[in-house]
Amino acid sequence: MAQLMKQAQKMQQQLAAAQAELAAAEVTGSAGGGLVTATMTGSGELTALTIAPAAVDPDDLETLQDLVVAAVRDANRAVNELAATTMGPLTSAFGGGSALGLPGL
Repeated sequence: MAQLMKQAQKMQQQLAAAQAELAAAEVTGSAGGGLVTATMTGSGELTALTIAPAAVDPDDLETLQDLVVAAVRDANRAVNELAATTMGPLTSAFGGGSALGLPGL
């Protein structure tokens, strides 16, 4: 039982460290060949949105809106990849995501 508690405590520390690493990381997504870029933290917070002047056409706002959505989606995809890379080893080390690899937990 003591070994199980040590393992759980170690996993909790590793999880906290991985979450802190994710929160500190930044990823960027883009659309339209870089006309629109979106920057997000590893925890999924949108921190910046950059729109190149060439993307702005007052007669075609729909395209600009689509580029913004696409850039944010691309950044979100990058966040998910980063999270899988960062958190994946933790979940696989403990039975593929079940608590400590124990059946039923």
